[in-house]
Amino acid sequence: MKNHVLFCGISLTIISIAMTLGFAATVSAKPKVSKKPFGKTADGKAVEIYTLTNSRGAEARIITYGGAVVSLKVPDKRGKLGDVVLGYDSVADYEKHTSYFGALIGRYGNRIAKGKFSINGKEYSLAVNNGENHLHGGLKGFDKVVWTARSSVNAAGANLELSYLSRDGEEQYPGNLSVKVIYTLTEKNELKIVYSATTDKATVVNLTHHSYFNLAGAGNGDILNHQLTLYADRFTPTDGGSIPTGELRGVKGTPFDFTKATAIGDRIDQTDEQLKFGSGYDHNFVLRKRGNGLALAAKVYEATSGRVMDVFTTEPGLQFYTGNFLDAAIKGKNGQDYPRRSAFCLEAQHFPDSPNKPKFPSTVLRPGQRYTQTTIYRFSVR
Repeated sequence: MKNHVLFCGISLTIISIAMTLGFAATVSAKPKVSKKPFGKTADGKAVEIYTLTNSRGAEARIITYGGAVVSLKVPDKRGKLGDVVLGYDSVADYEKHTSYFGALIGRYGNRIAKGKFSINGKEYSLAVNNGENHLHGGLKGFDKVVWTARSSVNAAGANLELSYLSRDGEEQYPGNLSVKVIYTLTEKNELKIVYSATTDKATVVNLTHHSYFNLAGAGNGDILNHQLTLYADRFTPTDGGSIPTGELRGVKGTPFDFTKATAIGDRIDQTDEQLKFGSGYDHNFVLRKRGNGLALAAKVYEATSGRVMDVFTTEPGLQFYTGNFLDAAIKGKNGQDYPRRSAFCLEAQHFPDSPNKPKFPSTVLRPGQRYTQTTIYRFSVR
């Protein structure tokens, strides 16, 4: 009995030390997925929330409405879990607001000039919902629909597969577009997103993910001291309506040079026409990567928490947005305020207005082809 008590005491001591160091999850559960109701849309459609957990204790909560990541909990340098994305507590809030918190974006992420493009000589006119331009799929993009879900756990981690059929003519886009997106919370504390799509008629496709991140924790101040590295030597300058001019401009010597780790707020308020147009950073960066392989696109570090986020993608561009139009009047999870510049976005994508810029990488998808994209947000500590 004495030896048994001694053994138990040693075991409890080991677990206590592990918890202090942030390793408690390594002695506990396997990856898992659970689900429960999240509410209903205004037209009565049921919405579910899925919780993906890995064996290290990291957690992603994702709803079927818009495929939105409601929360993403990852450890800080002390091993304490914290939620690093903005979100809402109810379906009604996701329906009401157009902030795109954590959502899947499509058919076309970012902007199309004047909502018009042509394929094979035929012009298509889309809704203009951002000044005179089309933004993020229109009045009811992929962020405003209920996706069909299927979950699983395998060697890759905890998975949530979401599918949606965007019918011919939806938001005035041509073709029946069948879309599948797989979220995986891996054992490396990665949120991995794999997209695929097929069509029965030539169309344009540019899918992306729109989480707003604050590595100090959602609702914990601004993101101006976050250190950002972008693996991009050029960006696509825009006009006053955030439509690219077609130029690929070098970042060297400009406030857009993040080729070395730089605080987001160091130059955000400098006198610069492009910063004025976006009220800060809201621009597409041309990644150095070559081809369609997965490559490192960005790194972000927040000193207080010690959290590091690495972004990998197969896409040619990355939209960097600094929450310039967030407003403290917006109430998020648990009644939190989300004021201006309290979060940033890094949206892997093809370039804005590519359908009207022949020199940009093409976003046209034709029958018999398959659209694919992979983006990974990997979390660690320093």
